[in-house]
Amino acid sequence: MRLLKSISFFILLTVCFSGLAQAQSREVMELKSGWKFTRNADEAAYRSQYDDAGWETVSVPHDWAIYGPFDKEIDKQTVAVTQNNEKVATEKTGRTGSLPYIGQGWYRQKFSIPASGKNKRVILLFEGAMSEPVVYLNDQKVGQWNYGYSYFYFDITSYIKNDGVNVLAVHLNNPDQSSRWYPGAGLYRKVSVIFKNEESIDQWGTTVTTPMATTDLAKVNIRTAVSGENVRLVTEIFDPAGVRVVAGQTDIRFGKEFDQNFLIKDPKLWSPESPNLYYAVSKVYAGNELKDELKTRFGIRQIEYSPSTGFSLNGKTRKFKGVCLHHDLGPLGAAVNVAALRRQMRILKEMGCDAIRSSHNMPSLEQLELADEMGFMFLAESFDEWAKPKVKNGYARFFNADAEKDVVNLVRATKNHPSIIMWSAGNEVPDQHGAEGVKRAKWLQELFHREDPTRPVTVGMDQVKATLQSGFGALLDIPGLNYRTHLYEEAYRVFPQGFILGSETASTVSSRGVYKFPVQKQVEKQYPDNQSSSYDLEYCSWSNLPEDDFVLQDDKPWVIGEFVWTGFDYLGEPTPYDDKWPSRSSYFGINDLAGLPKDRYYLYRSRWNKEKETLHILPHWDWKGREGEVTPIFVYTNYESAELFINGKSMGVQKKNNTSPQHRYRLMWMDVKYEPGTVKVVAYGNDGKVAAEKTISTPGKPYAIKLDPDRRTIQADGEDLSFVTVSIVDKNGNECPQAANQLKFSVKGAGKYRAACNGDATSVEQFHLPTMKVFNGKLVVLVQAGESAGPIELVVTGDKLKEGRIKLSSTASSAINK
Repeated sequence: MRLLKSISFFILLTVCFSGLAQAQSREVMELKSGWKFTRNADEAAYRSQYDDAGWETVSVPHDWAIYGPFDKEIDKQTVAVTQNNEKVATEKTGRTGSLPYIGQGWYRQKFSIPASGKNKRVILLFEGAMSEPVVYLNDQKVGQWNYGYSYFYFDITSYIKNDGVNVLAVHLNNPDQSSRWYPGAGLYRKVSVIFKNEESIDQWGTTVTTPMATTDLAKVNIRTAVSGENVRLVTEIFDPAGVRVVAGQTDIRFGKEFDQNFLIKDPKLWSPESPNLYYAVSKVYAGNELKDELKTRFGIRQIEYSPSTGFSLNGKTRKFKGVCLHHDLGPLGAAVNVAALRRQMRILKEMGCDAIRSSHNMPSLEQLELADEMGFMFLAESFDEWAKPKVKNGYARFFNADAEKDVVNLVRATKNHPSIIMWSAGNEVPDQHGAEGVKRAKWLQELFHREDPTRPVTVGMDQVKATLQSGFGALLDIPGLNYRTHLYEEAYRVFPQGFILGSETASTVSSRGVYKFPVQKQVEKQYPDNQSSSYDLEYCSWSNLPEDDFVLQDDKPWVIGEFVWTGFDYLGEPTPYDDKWPSRSSYFGINDLAGLPKDRYYLYRSRWNKEKETLHILPHWDWKGREGEVTPIFVYTNYESAELFINGKSMGVQKKNNTSPQHRYRLMWMDVKYEPGTVKVVAYGNDGKVAAEKTISTPGKPYAIKLDPDRRTIQADGEDLSFVTVSIVDKNGNECPQAANQLKFSVKGAGKYRAACNGDATSVEQFHLPTMKVFNGKLVVLVQAGESAGPIELVVTGDKLKEGRIKLSSTASSAINK
């Protein structure tokens, strides 16, 4: 089936409720607390008459490896990374984060069936388990799944005890050399039990499209797969304000599916700027008895990909301003947390980012829900490997047997999110070479089309020459190029689609607050301190600087956007130091591992966020010992020109120009010599008048600890977090950008200390211990809410520093600023 060029559809997101829900017709019980966990135990440990007295008690989502310690011997690999153009094998110590994810783990949970759930159909749903989970219930094997990023479920009706205690056990196995980055370990996403009647909506059984969606009118088609005989379906649709706008019912099924059409006048369309969400209530009746009820959210929007317009959303041409994200959440590891995801996405939104690529894995449902709510277009990716391996024990072991069911579950579980605008069948797969790879690409794309004919499919291609010759790139709906900016023109000429997507771009490397001299472009540059310069001129052998992609976005209408590698640093893959120790996390991030913006953040913000002013100066101005030495100053701004002053003396006016890609997007004073004092930048508008000013000053000695929370009030649900930025300042409140003080943290009241992170890729301090050294004057402390409302106090201390103290609070109300 060929994908329609004009794609309109109506999206829904199934919302699960914990506890009693929806008139007792359906109940969802999240298995969250009270899990027992043990590591590296064999089968006998599970079989020993359920003796788990010595097991750890944990809550799920849970990542057993994030607590460390870091160890260079963990998953040490001696390999040549072909994706990085390496020819000679070298020892890679931090490739998967140097955290203890290798090995086996057992989880055990005991639960009883609520009275309302007895004698019903029971579904056991896993949203992610790392990895190779084997599931047992009441000492019987229920089933297994291999892919650690996949959502999957089992019907456990025949295994369940309606009376008494049920014992659920999950065995996980993470072999060495099974990943190219830190994958996490354990039940790192939610586990739920669903109780429903025989007459009910099938799991992921609802499909919603709109054959037409405009600002005047939307035609809504809802197909609902329902089990049971002699049933009818009633559907009500509510607008973003909660007002019912349309309703309908039917008792006619085509096979198992009901097929309903609705008309919505003057619909509020979904977009990143206006993420309007409707919701529907679907009810299944047998006679007059309500048998099932499901509440869903959805958005209405139209997407189109064409040679003439490139990509358009709701009839308006636009280019993706996207980033790639791995799934780990820094100091939280792989364990999904809504507050941490929301904070990441707020930071990206402020930068002007409007799109996310889940790389190279299936995204969490929580991340997609937030993308729907906050307004991010989403490129949902499936695999990093097909049949040809990248690592010894990667997904290639399972591809031939499992790829179809993994794609099916990905699409069926997530296809109704308005945020998803494209599927990715793979990333930089070695199968790009040869006829077999072309066949696999075609087979996978057809699987996606079979499950969802409304969205296009891409693959992140790095072997562009091979895909030009084989036809691999030509058969894809969207040709995605990873880097290879020098091949964009040729790919555009040869590929028939009429447009190119930058599916992965830049891979510029930098360390927050680190500046190296002399200032010049560097490829694969290494320094004795295992850091990279934040002048943003260093990159990898296969990659490039941000401006190389900016030029393509701005000058080539057929380039439909980019997804920058990466929005945030992530654990593992510490290029260009993956052969050095200590080095255990990436340098690619626009933001560091703690979520603190690097200088590069403001370069992207100056280009992407046109609604707000950007005026950012780098480097810092604390260079004792460099007096009189050349210390270039860069300014990232959305103004076209600015004047630089050092201690009141003008260093001249710089104007963006086409001398080089860097001069086109940055203002650079390359000959400035350092002298302590004040740096001031005055930006000029197009009328030549002063539009904005900014100053930075040389600080005094470190004096005090400053605390700045992202939220002062959090929800008392045992999961919510406040991220508190900790800065070292002098007596005048100026930040000390070279401070490296060791700090200690304590939390009192209705919360607890959860973790800290300083963004230093070379740090081997454990995140969960209540002490850490600041990196270039900053770190972030995570304060976690308890389950009871009340005041919380965070105290941060350091030797010879005035302590930092801040009061937070947790509340039982969900109506808080998130």
